[in-house]
Amino acid sequence: MTKNVAIIGAGFSGAVIAHELAKAGYKVEVFEARSHIAGNCHSERDAETNVMVHVYGPHIFHTDNEKVWAFVNRFGQFMPYTNRVKAITNDRVFTLPINLLTINQFFNKTFRPAEAQEFLASLGDKSIDNPVTFEDQALRFVGRELYEAFFKTYTVKQWGLDPTQLPASILKRLPVRFNYDDNYFNHKYQGMPKDGYTPIVEKLLDGDGITVHLNTPFDPANKGDYAHVFYSGPIDAWFGHSEGHLPYRTLDFEVHRDRGDYQGNAVINYCDNAKPYTRITEHKHFSPWEQHEGTVCYLEYSRQCEANDIPYYPIRLANDKLQLEKYVRLANTETNVTFVGRLGTYRYLDMDVTIGEALDVAEKFLASAGGNAAMPAFVVNPLG
Repeated sequence: MTKNVAIIGAGFSGAVIAHELAKAGYKVEVFEARSHIAGNCHSERDAETNVMVHVYGPHIFHTDNEKVWAFVNRFGQFMPYTNRVKAITNDRVFTLPINLLTINQFFNKTFRPAEAQEFLASLGDKSIDNPVTFEDQALRFVGRELYEAFFKTYTVKQWGLDPTQLPASILKRLPVRFNYDDNYFNHKYQGMPKDGYTPIVEKLLDGDGITVHLNTPFDPANKGDYAHVFYSGPIDAWFGHSEGHLPYRTLDFEVHRDRGDYQGNAVINYCDNAKPYTRITEHKHFSPWEQHEGTVCYLEYSRQCEANDIPYYPIRLANDKLQLEKYVRLANTETNVTFVGRLGTYRYLDMDVTIGEALDVAEKFLASAGGNAAMPAFVVNPLG
């Protein structure tokens, strides 16, 4: 069997698969439409301040997957990092996720954990038995005051939709804590790569048998030149958007440079309409082991993704799922093509999930090739 594969996209999905297949003796060609590797995880030193900047917005590594954690640590040194997010609403600063300090500050109380839990339960709308929408979920579990202060307007700015149009599942990812823990994540392993994410991807792609083509889009018509193609680009683009463009939110960044420390924290959310942006990220705070006189801040704006924009967040409303089903059916008719990653499967994926799935894809491919069995279009069902 010809050991010649193409991988479309040099982000974590493509790089991990390339690395694993090259180790097994495959000749791998990686095609990347952008001028750099690492996808939206791309990081680089700011020319003016020398601050390590997450070019496409902040990426904090967090996982409970020991296999993935051990894997990434083979390619870069991860420094301890805890993401502590602040939120500004009604000209006051609070901590997120909502925790005991947030509740006590907001309501001017000194609740103990059990008291806060009982109080919050009393605020919830008990008439909502089965929350269907984002708003239902918030009103049922945190009440109107906290919902309107922290979630309602922020959600409109982030998604461009009224919370009554979004599924309840989105809010399930935002925990409420009845202690003073302000660690934004609750995973066992958390950290930041000391030298940024791009050197990790460089090492993944620096193996014998791997050739990387930058500034080189891949034409699906050329798939027959390879024994197999792994595609991490937008699934709808592979089919020429024949069923229409799948909807995404994209981000615009307004970059500000200054001296000193601008906001004293890496991430501050702006939860009301006093500011048009959703948050400000100050990138020097993502590398607290470094010292810099200058600073770089990203003011982050969310809007509907258009044809030439970078897609960030799949919206996945009910109608979008029907559209996705059409693309999944088309994908399942392909031969020797596997769709991977957040764009290839139209799912929001954290980095650890992306890497874990890429390792699984490579393992299944090697196993199927050994038995001359066909690889499926998807290793993980996008409709699940």
